Amino acid sequence: MKVEFTDNSPEFIKAMQAAAIRALEKCGLTGEGFAKALCPVDTGNLRNSITHQVKKEELAAYIGSVAEYAAYVELGTGKYYPGGRKEPWTYQDANGNWHITNGQRARPYLKPAVADHVGTYRSIIEGEMKG
Repeated sequence: MKVEFTDNSPEFIKAMQAAAIRALEKCGLTGEGFAKALCPVDTGNLRNSITHQVKKEELAAYIGSVAEYAAYVELGTGKYYPGGRKEPWTYQDANGNWHITNGQRARPYLKPAVADHVGTYRSIIEGEMKG
């Protein structure tokens, strides 16, 4: 009896990598939506700046914002940020009025968009990997 084997591992690996990329894209888009829903809104600039990016070479999806103040909203400032400034400070607004502040409390929108929806991301990944 003669038995022949066909090695389909290159095709299998390629299909699994493609499924992983699709899953990451879906997870990134879903996480972006959760973050936008949680984001505090004043002008809408921060919420509108939230995006996601898939890094194929890392097999990772990143969700974030390029707004210069995004980290301050997420993590807080002054006495509300661990290791932050303890004493109050003053600043002048665009109208020339002076204000005193101790900082801003954190209003997380990125971390909970990921941490609070692990089951959702797992379902997305499992669905794509099953084909």
